[in-house]
Amino acid sequence: MRDHVALRPLSPTPYVVTQRHLRHVGKDCLVAFDANLYSVPARKVRPPQLVEIRATKSQVTLHSTVPGADGETLLAAHSRAVGRGARIVDERHWDGLPTGAGRRVTTGDVPPQPRREQPLGPEAGPLQALLNRAAAASVQVGRRPLSVYDELTGTRPFTTNRSTKELS
Repeated sequence: MRDHVALRPLSPTPYVVTQRHLRHVGKDCLVAFDANLYSVPARKVRPPQLVEIRATKSQVTLHSTVPGADGETLLAAHSRAVGRGARIVDERHWDGLPTGAGRRVTTGDVPPQPRREQPLGPEAGPLQALLNRAAAASVQVGRRPLSVYDELTGTRPFTTNRSTKELS
């Protein structure tokens, strides 16, 4: 007779299963969950702040662990990504991130010109073909004889025969 209570009809409102996890916010205001990235508003979070993820079968909501002044914790709601490697971003969430316009690191100098006008083709070998594609192939390198380094360090080349006077 105790089972009689458990056999009543189901409730008309469905029971929603929700996964709950804590994750850190990245510098780009993205939160990683289930091999996907979801955005949160830049003006409401700071990296590496912890946020709570509540994920259902179809939706991911991101909540602050500390309620705001209005008592609300919801930061963002996104449709759940299908698969892996997706970036689910609301463009309005980027508002407040630095644009990078004030962080230029170029010196204004003209970039160095390549040493040769025509790079060697594939007939020069696979290594040369790889170097031709690399940015390092276009760097101008100063050339000087090895004797300059010997003078700077106070050493002599290995091929020089020392006199017996110097050895004693």
